[in-house]
Amino acid sequence: MLIHLIADYGHGDLAFAEVRQRLARLVPEAEVFVTPVPAFDTVSAGFCAAQLALTDGPEDRLVYTNVAPRADQPDPRPGNQGEQLIAALPGTGAVVVGVNAQHCFSFLRQEGCELREVAVPDAGSQFRSRDLFPAVVAALARGDRQCLGDGVRPELIPPPPERAVAYVDGYGNLKTTWSEAPYAVGQQVQVCVGGSCAVATVTDGTFAVRHGDMSFAPGSSGWRRSEGGELRFYELLLRGGSAARRLGNPGAGEPVDLRPVTATG
Repeated sequence: MLIHLIADYGHGDLAFAEVRQRLARLVPEAEVFVTPVPAFDTVSAGFCAAQLALTDGPEDRLVYTNVAPRADQPDPRPGNQGEQLIAALPGTGAVVVGVNAQHCFSFLRQEGCELREVAVPDAGSQFRSRDLFPAVVAALARGDRQCLGDGVRPELIPPPPERAVAYVDGYGNLKTTWSEAPYAVGQQVQVCVGGSCAVATVTDGTFAVRHGDMSFAPGSSGWRRSEGGELRFYELLLRGGSAARRLGNPGAGEPVDLRPVTATG
């Protein structure tokens, strides 16, 4: 049994250890792998959850996400109340369970996954992902669906941001939500993300540029679509360096604008 824990606790944070320890008590047979994302970054969390749930893997796997900015209500929240826990059933054998915050389920919603409420208190602890949620996570990991409630209407979940940064990996590659290139292979483009711009070349492979140059090419992330066909996301890769650093270290959700570079003179 495999459990992926995606959360914004911080690299090496005590919170990861505490949640893993609670899961080890409830589901000792499970292997738990952690994937940190930046604080309050629901786009990265939703992207990672879909990548792990919709691609090849064991059927007895569960993806547990916890990025809960509690931004849905600006007023004071009694009892540390936060966003509701929901589950997605993508049909791959995997289960995704997590708080329904902003874009945490956007990529799964886009693929038409069944979405269900999860019967668990949404208040009572500042550390809900350790104190309240692990019991239902353990039940779902073992195939028990009794905690699943009513369906969640897809229109209540926003779609993924279009033509934007989806996730920044450890090499500084910018995985984007572009799934098609607007220009032919070989075309140089000016890439602007936030307030920073750089030149990249549209290629059919991320390393199909010289050392020190940047490519915009189909990357390693994507999945088979529910209606058929393969979805492949484009990446910005700086060969021998960090595309994120060159472009001002943008966060997930930042729009990625491409314009052709025209020859002058």
